[in-house]
Amino acid sequence: MFTGIIEEIGKLISASPTRLTIAAPKVVDGMNPGDSIAVNGACLTVTDFDRASFSVDVMPETLQHTNLGLLKAGDSVNLERPTALGGKMSGHLVQGHVDDTGRIVALEWEGEALLLRFEAPAEVLRYAVPKGFIAVDGISLTITEKDSSSLRVSVVEYTRQNTTLGSRKKGDVVNLEVDIIAKYVAQFTQPQTGGLTAEFLIEHGFTIG
Repeated sequence: MFTGIIEEIGKLISASPTRLTIAAPKVVDGMNPGDSIAVNGACLTVTDFDRASFSVDVMPETLQHTNLGLLKAGDSVNLERPTALGGKMSGHLVQGHVDDTGRIVALEWEGEALLLRFEAPAEVLRYAVPKGFIAVDGISLTITEKDSSSLRVSVVEYTRQNTTLGSRKKGDVVNLEVDIIAKYVAQFTQPQTGGLTAEFLIEHGFTIG
């Protein structure tokens, strides 16, 4: 589980259809093989590392449904290590399970804040509400506005400087993960005969034993 508070901007050293290697001297501190790490909001498993970089394996499913498949050497990525149980929750609960990708369709300035509008799929928009949470490339943000095809967020200066959003431009593809609480509310309130299913729990990261 993550919080959507980015710890470091990593630099992609190499990318292949099965593996990413990322320069990131901060997040490798205390790292162990098998640890989880969020890369642009996608939860991946560390396979090996040294003092200045780490590698993760990626599956075709991940590359197809996130923007990780578009990465090339030299690109910047947002990185966050999992939050410790009982640790500080500065953002919101982020699973690292990207729901879909969106595309930046507009950038505007409102004083010191950068307003970004993302075109998003209907399955993402159904869970989006003004003042609600959304993770964009792993960054915990608040939705300021939505319509039938897009949503908007406001990005403060600190976030621009300490995440990849500061260098994003119109047309860029971003990873989107909706608030898990919104999914649960929708699941509990929609008419159904089966109730909460094992398939739903497994899909959202719970182990059924």
